Amino acid sequence: MRVPLLDLAAQYESVAWDVEAAIQRVLASQRFILGPEVEALEDRLAAYCGTRFAVGVSSGSDALLASLMALGIGPGDAVLTTPFTFFATAGAIARVGATPVFADIGADLNLSPEAAERALKESPLKVRAIIPVHLYGRPCRMAELLDLAASHGLEVIEDAAQAIGADYEYRGRIWRTGSLGRLGCFSFFPSKNLGCLGDGGLVTTDDRGLAERVRLLRGHGAKPKYFHAHIGGNFRLDALQAAVVSAKLPHLESWTAARRAHAATYRRVLEERGLVRRGLVRLLPKPEESEGVRGHVYNQFVVRVPARDAVRQHLQAAGVGSEVYYPLPLHLQECFRYLGYHEGDLPRAEQAARDSLALPVYPELAEAQINYVVDCLEEALLRVPPPQIAAPEARLHA
Repeated sequence: MRVPLLDLAAQYESVAWDVEAAIQRVLASQRFILGPEVEALEDRLAAYCGTRFAVGVSSGSDALLASLMALGIGPGDAVLTTPFTFFATAGAIARVGATPVFADIGADLNLSPEAAERALKESPLKVRAIIPVHLYGRPCRMAELLDLAASHGLEVIEDAAQAIGADYEYRGRIWRTGSLGRLGCFSFFPSKNLGCLGDGGLVTTDDRGLAERVRLLRGHGAKPKYFHAHIGGNFRLDALQAAVVSAKLPHLESWTAARRAHAATYRRVLEERGLVRRGLVRLLPKPEESEGVRGHVYNQFVVRVPARDAVRQHLQAAGVGSEVYYPLPLHLQECFRYLGYHEGDLPRAEQAARDSLALPVYPELAEAQINYVVDCLEEALLRVPPPQIAAPEARLHA
């Protein structure tokens, strides 16, 4: 059996007619830059995310960049975020001339509010904003982060690139990711739960002024055409990509339900096999979910294992796809050496980079494939030398 990490071909079979019809519609219109396809998608996604406004942009990375620019964050400012995420989160901060400030993660692998508070107290820089990342599809502890931001007068930009459709209960109501901060940022990269055929992204907000600013910035800051009061960039969402996302959007709920069901199956099978009890596999804490709250949408299903790289090699040889998200935390990346961080400064992120492994969880996965993945994972873990399995408790639970 072969089980890829992601099977986009299987997904395409289920939506081919809708996607191809959408592409043909755009080809017939010959309107490829912004226009009615993008506007229609923006309206649908604003409603889906529970915000007043949504602005289509060229990628999730550009969504972050445009959001920072819209808030006027730049040289002399600092932005606090997690070191355990895709590079674009911190890269966008540096690209606007601001300084990334990193705080460690918690057991859920998201930004820790306690670590964020310590980082704010210790930083000599003028921190203007916080970017929490809803990693792998699980919302951060937003209530605490929002309270922390309010107490320090900070803006909040949600990086929800991996978490479209996830819910969070706050102040007695249910919120969607991307609706709690001043701005929310999403990605339509093909591997995301809602992906296009290349790059695409979205910015959400309840603030009309910020929405207008992002729209202005995505077109080189021109208003009217060829007249520039502001410097923006080419952050426009192509009409073709917008049409593809619109064609896939009606399927998102069923895809999300399938991902959540697969994650539940993994948890059950891993526990029934005794892999969790024996300490061979660490599961991330279950999200707190009340009725009507979807606290994880599983863009990735991640486990923590000893000798991760050796385990991954065994899985690959058995035909099972896996991935390491992310092998080197951002505070230790060469390009951020100037920030002065050293190994050991953010130990939980560093440990997660050593032992986290993503397993297949795409919607079209069959239960037999999940069982095969667990078979191969168990076989790999039993081949790990005992000293590596019996890692110190403090190391496993960092």
